[in-house]
Amino acid sequence: MATLHLVRQLRFTRSELMRCLEGLGEEDALKRLPPMNCISWMVGHLANQEQYLWLWIAQGKALYPELYRLVGYGQPASQPPYGEMRKVWQEITAAADEYLDTLTPEKLDAFFNEEGRPMRENIGTLLQRNIFHYWFHTGEAFAVRQLLGHAPLPEFVGDMSAVIYSSRVSEI
Repeated sequence: MATLHLVRQLRFTRSELMRCLEGLGEEDALKRLPPMNCISWMVGHLANQEQYLWLWIAQGKALYPELYRLVGYGQPASQPPYGEMRKVWQEITAAADEYLDTLTPEKLDAFFNEEGRPMRENIGTLLQRNIFHYWFHTGEAFAVRQLLGHAPLPEFVGDMSAVIYSSRVSEI
């Protein structure tokens, strides 16, 4: 089965986050410039959203059940170890990919159920929300790195030739 374009876009977006983080050390990843969170929190926070959508809601499982308390929306600010958050992010995104690879155009129109009721957004919209959430925090992470004086940093979105848009379902 071919990978859907939106799934390929999510993977590209994840790679842009990783490109933003190249060369970032533990010490700077833990620096918090209020009101922004530290970069290690951002990595864990994005992993938390993927775990929630693609593992918990989609499959009823969680690799890191306590992650929400550490980096979830509305939780107190925290500065989790960067190396640990990278590891958690890698494991969760790998597990999420197993589910995402099963998506079809028809499944994108379907709704997950949460607490016995359909969610307000369908799976395709949740996938877009996940992508946009990454872009939001990638920009924020770039801002933190700029404020910390890191240079040189990427100045624009990277090479998208591997994710060229096509209205066809199959990969290019």
